[in-house]
Order: sequence, then structure tokens, then C-alpha cells
Amino acid sequence: MNGATTITTPRCILAAMRGGQGKTAVSVGVTRALIRQGRKVASFKKGPDYIDAAWLTRSAKSPCYNLDTFLLGDDPVLDSFVKHARHADMAVIEGARGLFDGMDQQGSYSTAALAALIEAPVVLVVDCSKITRTAAALVLGCMMFDPDVTISGVILNQVARARHEDMLRASIQDRCGVPVIGAMPRLKDFPFQERHLGLIPPQEHLTVDQAVDQLADAVEKHIDLDALWALSAGAPELRSSGRPGMSRLPMPHPRPRIGVIRDSAFQFYYPENLEALKEQGADLVDISALTDRFLPDIDALYIGGGFPETHAAQLAGNETFRIALRQAVEDGLPVYAECGGAMYMGNTLVCDGREYPMVGALPITYGLSRRPRGHGYTVCRVDRANPFFEQAQTLRGHEFHYSYVLEWDQDAMTMAFTLERGYGFDGAHDGACHRNVLAAYSHMHAAGEHGWAAGLIRSAIRHMERKQATPRVSLENGGKSLENQLKSVYKKVVGKT
Repeated sequence: MNGATTITTPRCILAAMRGGQGKTAVSVGVTRALIRQGRKVASFKKGPDYIDAAWLTRSAKSPCYNLDTFLLGDDPVLDSFVKHARHADMAVIEGARGLFDGMDQQGSYSTAALAALIEAPVVLVVDCSKITRTAAALVLGCMMFDPDVTISGVILNQVARARHEDMLRASIQDRCGVPVIGAMPRLKDFPFQERHLGLIPPQEHLTVDQAVDQLADAVEKHIDLDALWALSAGAPELRSSGRPGMSRLPMPHPRPRIGVIRDSAFQFYYPENLEALKEQGADLVDISALTDRFLPDIDALYIGGGFPETHAAQLAGNETFRIALRQAVEDGLPVYAECGGAMYMGNTLVCDGREYPMVGALPITYGLSRRPRGHGYTVCRVDRANPFFEQAQTLRGHEFHYSYVLEWDQDAMTMAFTLERGYGFDGAHDGACHRNVLAAYSHMHAAGEHGWAAGLIRSAIRHMERKQATPRVSLENGGKSLENQLKSVYKKVVGKT
């Protein structure tokens, strides 16, 4: 975005006292209910989150953008919000954790800090399980805690009966002077299921559209959408910082083709990352590690996070794809792999006592823990040569993983990052490198790390130029004999087919 832009888009942040109080379900239901009214809704998620954002994307029928001041900084967050909200009728922002929870006792990078930055009224979603009048005390405490945060309404959640709701409404409106604009009952058939990283992603939900519509039905029945609209419309004008956008890289012809593995196993991508690659001149090629037999003609590969552990058998069973990718790595293909993608690039994934062969590009065997090995923001110092980042720079990211290293050959690879914050591979390092592969547990956001997209594109261009100077045979056209040759190579290098 070049030059400052002013918007008057109605907006609100749906926040809570803590995580797990139902703000995602309410946000998804509210977004879809507003769309049913014919409104164009821009959805946002505070903080580094993929799954909640994926549900909001499905509900809003357009990409949900993450607003994280730690990863991006204040001005880029402000600019991203203005850019993506300016053509909407209303912006709905789902908060993260508790309203005032941040990285320190000052609440740095909290939902409250975001509310102050984008001048958005806050609607508190209050879990009313086993409380009545105490709910008013909690709301009043939040209202008095930070004068820069405007709490404009309350949505009651997990309400038992009509008498329960009457007591809650009377207590809050009497002691707090803030309107209760909705009261969501306990849903008998709650459509969201959870596992170790939170909600099951919509890509794996068997009845995703029915789940979203079920929440929208409940919102239409139990939340006053006109009142929500009115308080959101009270938000003041908001002006972007006017910072210049990313500069476009000079592109060769043809343009570099960057593959992106996007399927139910690998689904964690910030839309800004994909948009940055396209805006700077790359063509993106969607790939599935689950169903594609061969690797298409690409100049670099981006593998995001996800759940390879829940798809281990299918990933292992797609042998020709794994062989083709391993051979492409040996031929110099640049690969940027995050978290679940890093697991896929290893030798073996051990789940529930069974071993599943992965790509074999990195000499690592991964296991799974019952508790998170890494969870939270990361700060990485780049101190080794790697395909994508210049040395001596500091990168900000985040991690959330239950996987860990069972075995690895550290002499066969290098670690590009030293961690100033986070766990990574061993509590001190991240960014495993072999040939042109960089595999890290830290997820990066392109709007915060402007060099990320440029580094991936430059590596793609270098590989494209090498390919143009070296004739290659396509596996798709090479027949069974070439497939057998690749299997033989894979067997020699990895030791198993």
C-alpha cells in the first residue's frame, strides 16, 4: 500500500477472558450470519494461528488475515488491516487467548493492544458455565483495567436456561452499564471437534459447511446482529501508516514456478505469504503430497505446516511422489519447509509405534510427544549459510509442535539458526539445511519478514537457470523404466522403499 489510506469500515473484536471460551465458534457464526444478510465481511485473526483463521476463511468465503504485532510490527498490522478491510461492509476480528494476555506483565502484543491500535470496539464473549453475578464482576474488571480499550458489548456463552440468562443480563447491565447483545445456549450437537493443536481444521472436517451453517443458525437466533452492527459502526476513522509496499523483483522470462504443497496434510499457510510470492513475480503451482504421483516442473518448493502425523500412512504410501521429490532435492531443487513440512522432508516419522518412510532429504527420524515440545514466539539469529536468508539477520516467527527429533545425523547437515527464543529442533537451534533444503519449526510471516519471499524467489531463479543449462528428462514422460531407476536410487540412499 503506497500512501496513507483512511477507512470508516465498521469493525469489532470478539474477545474473551481466556482461551477455550467459545470466541471462535461465535466469530465463525457471526461472520456467516452477516454474510447471509448480504453484507461483505472481512475476517481477521489476532495472533499466529492457522486453524481458527481457516474456519473464518470458510465462514467469510474469503481469506482471513492474521494481525500479529510481534511478527509484523504495529505499522504493518495497521496497513494490512486497512488494506483488507477497506472494501468490506464490516470487519470481524477474533481475539486470541485472554483479552489482556500478552508476552509480559505489560500485555505486549495482546488482543487489547491490537484493539487500541486499530481503534476497534471490543465485544466480550463470556463463558457463563456455573456462574451468574460473578460474570458482571469479570466484565467490570475488564472495563476498568485499561482505559484505552473500549468494551462495547457482551455476548453470553454456554447459558443453561432462561432463568440463568435473566440473572446474567440483569447483573451485567446493572453493574457494568454495557449492553448484553446475545446469549448463546449450550449447543447439544456442537459442530467443532478438537485434538492436540486445537480445533480440527475445516480441511479435515467431514461436514464443514453444515458446521458453519449450524453456528450461523444459532447466532441468528440468539445474538442481536443489528446491535452488533450499530456498536461496530461506532468505530472512528482509521488511517494507515502510508509505508511503501514490497518492491517487485526483476523477473526473467519465463517466470519462476514455485510449487506449494496444499492438501489436508499440509494446510498451514498465511495468505500474505502466498500473495507476496505472486506479487513479487512468481507463478504458484498447487501440489498434493497425498494424491499426485509425480512432481511437476517447478523451480522451488514451499511446504507449510500441517498434520503429517494424521496422514502418515497415506504420505508414506505415495512412494513415487516421495522418490521424485527426493531426486529433485539431489538435483538441487530449493525447498523451504516449515514444521509439518520439515517432518515430511525427514527420513522417518514414528507414530503410535509404527515407522513411516518420508522423503528422506534430511537424515532425521521424528517422533511425537504427548505435550508440546515448542509453543510460542521464536527469535532466530541466522548464523550459517542457507538457501534463503542472509547471515547475521534476526528473524521473528512462531512454533507449535508435538514432534521432536528421535535420531539425526548432525554431521550430514547444518543448522542455519541459533535461537534467542523458542525450542526449534533441540532448544537452541532451528533451520536444518542439506543441499538447497531449509527445514525449520519456526513459521515466518511474509508481511513481517520482507526478505522471505525474495529469498525463495531468488533461489527459484538460480535453480531455473541451472535447469536451462542442463537437459532433463520428465518422469511423467519417462515411463516405467525411469520410475524403477528412481526407486533404485531411493533404496540406495534411504535404505528402504
